[in-house]
Amino acid sequence: MKDNRKLKRRVRNSYAISTVSIALVIFLLGSVGYLLSVAVNSSRALQNRAMLTVELSRTAEPEQRESIERQLSAKEYITSVEFSSKESKAEDEAFREMFGEDFEKVLGENPLLDTYEVLLDGAVVEAEQIDELVSELRKMKGVSDVIVPLGVVEKINSTISRIRTVLWVFGGVLLLISLILLNNTIRISIYSKRYIINTQKLVGATKWFIMRPFLGSALWQGVLAGVVAAALFALFCWRLGEAMPEFGTLTAPSTAAVIMAAMVVGGVVISLLFTTFAVNKFVNMKTNKIHLY
Repeated sequence: MKDNRKLKRRVRNSYAISTVSIALVIFLLGSVGYLLSVAVNSSRALQNRAMLTVELSRTAEPEQRESIERQLSAKEYITSVEFSSKESKAEDEAFREMFGEDFEKVLGENPLLDTYEVLLDGAVVEAEQIDELVSELRKMKGVSDVIVPLGVVEKINSTISRIRTVLWVFGGVLLLISLILLNNTIRISIYSKRYIINTQKLVGATKWFIMRPFLGSALWQGVLAGVVAAALFALFCWRLGEAMPEFGTLTAPSTAAVIMAAMVVGGVVISLLFTTFAVNKFVNMKTNKIHLY
């Protein structure tokens, strides 16, 4: 009687351990996938925000300004060209808070310059095209200078690319280690029932008849592990969103929903797959070798 209770307790413990293991593995893999999505979207957002500023000289004529604007608008890789006058800049509240309300009276004039804010299509434009455009603009009459902050964008993009590579490698290694550990965990869980499997074989039960209850249990185990992993992931996203609100702008809500659905499906697939392998091993094992395993 005591032996039966110990066996049942051992079976329950092994089932719980394998369920938690599957849930944690799926949660970690899903989190890595989510962070990869954030890295990709961050890179795209930076590309789409690539800008340069064309500062006009104080002596620029209206015809010269129109010529500059036409030349900029003709470029296929330029998304928008927006004129910003020095008067509108001086009236900006943030600027006045920084330099004071009476900065024009102190200096005797408005020291700012009229500018064109040029938004580039970072996904299309090449570095050589930007260099040619900057060189061309600086030679034009009416242009004082061209400010190109693309070096910063390129450095950030390079950093994000390295982070993405690290995440891919980490995800791959994590997946490999996790699958090996899960395989062993589920096999140990089935191992505790090897004598039941052998008894069913001896009384003439078919392979499908023996495997069916194990697969049914594995199905529910996978669903449970997937739901637990999805709940942990939802908590992770919520806490991350509270700590770093900008993360919410880098991923669509549908991305998290897809990952959570994939977690449930992944839990079922992993549980069914490894359970099938483990049960099949004991079903095909000779009776006289069961006690030796």
